Amino acid sequence: MTRKITAAITAVGGFVPEDRLTNFDLEKIVDTNDEWIRTRTGIEERRILKGEGKGTSDMVVPAVQDLCKKRGISPEEIDCLIVGTVTPDLVFPSTANIACYKLGAKNAWGFDVSAACSGFLYPLTLGASLIESGRYKKVVVCGADKMSSIIDYTDRATCIIFGDGAGAVLLEPGEEGYGVLDSILRSDGSGCQYLHMKAGGSKKPASVETVMAKEHFVYQEGQAVFKFAVKGMADVSAELLERNGLTGDDIAWLVPHQANKRIIDATANRMGLDPDKVMLNIQRYGNTTAGTLPLCLWDWEKQLKKGDNIVLSAFGGGFTWGATLVKWAY
Repeated sequence: MTRKITAAITAVGGFVPEDRLTNFDLEKIVDTNDEWIRTRTGIEERRILKGEGKGTSDMVVPAVQDLCKKRGISPEEIDCLIVGTVTPDLVFPSTANIACYKLGAKNAWGFDVSAACSGFLYPLTLGASLIESGRYKKVVVCGADKMSSIIDYTDRATCIIFGDGAGAVLLEPGEEGYGVLDSILRSDGSGCQYLHMKAGGSKKPASVETVMAKEHFVYQEGQAVFKFAVKGMADVSAELLERNGLTGDDIAWLVPHQANKRIIDATANRMGLDPDKVMLNIQRYGNTTAGTLPLCLWDWEKQLKKGDNIVLSAFGGGFTWGATLVKWAY
C-alpha cells in the first residue's frame, strides 16, 4: 500500500537588513513616542533595506541561499520558487523569476502570490499541493516584503508598524506523516476599503496627480482592521484545531502573523495556548507582511522538535486570512 505523500518542511532560511529603524528614530520624524508604539503594537524597532536599486529579490536571494546551505543543496536542484509579496521588484516579470536568475536556479520555474500579510500561508498551501502531486521534489516558498518602499514616513498610523525582511522554507515529499497537514484559507474583498494602496494598479495608473496625492503608499483604517483581524485570526485558528480533533495542549507552537501583539494574544487565548507557546519577534522586526511567519520559523528553528504540531496563522489586507497545521519534520 502506497503511503500518502505529504509536503515536509526540511529547511528554513531567512534574511533581515542590517539597518535598524527604532521607535526613538521615529520620534524625530513623526508625532509619536516609544512608549505609545510599544504599548499599542509591541514593536521596538524594524529593519530597513537601504541602497540604490535594492528590491525585494535582494532579500529573497540570501534567504534562499541560507536555506540551501543548511540543507546542503544547490539552487539548481530547486524545482519551483514561489514568492509571496506585495512589493515586487517590478510589475513584471515576477520577483520569483528575478530571484531564480540571481540564485542560479536554472531548473526552477516560479511565480509570485499577492495576499498581503497572508502572503506566506497562501503560497505554502500551493507549494504543498505541488509536492503532494508527486511531480516536484523541491519547492521553495518564500515570504518577502520591502514595506519601506510603500510607506509614507509622515503617516504615523502606518510608518510605526512595518519593516523589511524575508523568510523561506524548503518543501520536500515525505511519507511519514510530517509536513503541511491541513489549511483553512479565507478571503473577503469587501475589506479592501480598510487596507489597500489607492493608486498604481490598472484601475488608477500612476500619474503626477497620484504621486503628489501620496496615493502610492499603504492606506489603513487601523481600528477597523484590528477588529476584523482579531476575530479572523482567532476564529480560523480555533476552527483548524477543531477540524483536526486537537486542543491547545496538542500544539507545541503558534506561529502568528506579527502585526500587533494584542491580536496575537487574542488568537492564543482563543486556542487555549500558554504565552510561552507563542512565537513573537514583532519587537525586533515589526510587521514584515509576507515575511513574518517564515522569519518566526527561522528565529525558532533550533527550538523546534521533530513531530511538533505547529499552527501558522495570519490576517492580511483585502481581506485575506487563514491558518495552517504543520507537523515538524526534523
